[in-house]
Amino acid sequence: MRETSLSAAHVLLDGALRPATITIRDGRVSALAEGADPSADVAVDADTYVLPGIVDTHVHVNEPGRTAWEGFATATEAAARGGVTTVVDMPLNSIPATTTPDALALKRGRAAGQVRVDTGFWGGAVPDNLGSLEGLQDEGVFGFKCFLVDSGVPEFAPLDRDQLHAAMREVGGFDGLLIVHAEDPAVIAAAPSPPSRAYADFVASRPDAAEVAAIATVIDAVREHGTRTHLLHLSSARALDLIADARAEGLPLTVETCPHYLVLDAASVPDGAAEFVCCPPIRDRGNQDALWDALVHGVIDCVVSDHSPSTAAEKTRGGGDLQQAWGGIAGLQVGFVAVADAALRRGVGIERVSAWMSAAPARVATVRGKGAIAVGHDADLVLWAPGASYEVHADALAHKNKLTAYDGLTLHGRVTRTLLRGEPVFDAATGGVPTAPTGRLLRR
Repeated sequence: MRETSLSAAHVLLDGALRPATITIRDGRVSALAEGADPSADVAVDADTYVLPGIVDTHVHVNEPGRTAWEGFATATEAAARGGVTTVVDMPLNSIPATTTPDALALKRGRAAGQVRVDTGFWGGAVPDNLGSLEGLQDEGVFGFKCFLVDSGVPEFAPLDRDQLHAAMREVGGFDGLLIVHAEDPAVIAAAPSPPSRAYADFVASRPDAAEVAAIATVIDAVREHGTRTHLLHLSSARALDLIADARAEGLPLTVETCPHYLVLDAASVPDGAAEFVCCPPIRDRGNQDALWDALVHGVIDCVVSDHSPSTAAEKTRGGGDLQQAWGGIAGLQVGFVAVADAALRRGVGIERVSAWMSAAPARVATVRGKGAIAVGHDADLVLWAPGASYEVHADALAHKNKLTAYDGLTLHGRVTRTLLRGEPVFDAATGGVPTAPTGRLLRR
């Protein structure tokens, strides 16, 4: 039985920073004591905070099939370097997509022995596997992702309205979770989409109305079937009133947004800058302010990366025509610090940031033993130095492909160590990660 202790003047416990000593036994928090203990095995510097490890439930690892875009080794190293101790992998853009138990087994086989942080998996709900989703549920996926619009890859087809209702009935029948990319295909088809290098033209091709219409469709289905449902990567603040009304009604609906919507704004995107292209798009500063307000008031539950990289060739396809660029932001390694920096500028404390990026994603996806420093939980910890700062250099990121919308940003705050079940998986002082990956594969 291995036991160790860690003590710090600023430990985030029950939503507040306080002096505390954490005892860790066999990878779990076995005791918490008030007050810092200088004789602990690890005494953390007084200017460093100890927070729960970040839980990122929206990561596209892409392995197998599109491993040139990203992979378990590179993605989970990036996670560890960014303070993320748990990721849940999306069912696309891997080939095969995670829509059958056999595909899930293949993905788990590829991940085994590669992951540096704990890693779980979403299943997919597509037209071809409706009626057989419970097999994936039984194999331990955390829920089922569906699209209401073209996903961008042919092996993951969207659901129409009738298929959405069928998925809701099926998933609700075994008390599963349906997670939805909510953009309306008819609205997008009617929007202007000329070849253009201007980001404003790209935003106009994925208008607010597409999110609002699709979210209204989802809410109607949730009302009819009562299925636990999660809205992915909310971009448009114009849908917030619909969401707030649905939640006030008591519907089992949760919502996420992403660091890029909270940190970046459309007006600052240079022409032809494909690294900023994502679906739904980054919108204007007023929209961003409204998303922050919704987080503070609990209308949005959590913040996750939607890390969706591709090769440079895919990202820059079209030579600057943003309509042809792969839609996805690479930000797994920097998302937490970017949000913490933006929150500081708005007078929002790290306690709230941790709740949105650790406790809430763990709660929404039911990732047990994660998201808080608490007795019985895994001792997943991130040491964060709020007084430090650094400039993001894309080439220095662990992501397999280095193109990122965060390149060149100066961020205040820095991850100095990441601990997975009490053991370091990243240490800035040594500049690296352990030789042997120690992450585990998670089941719901």
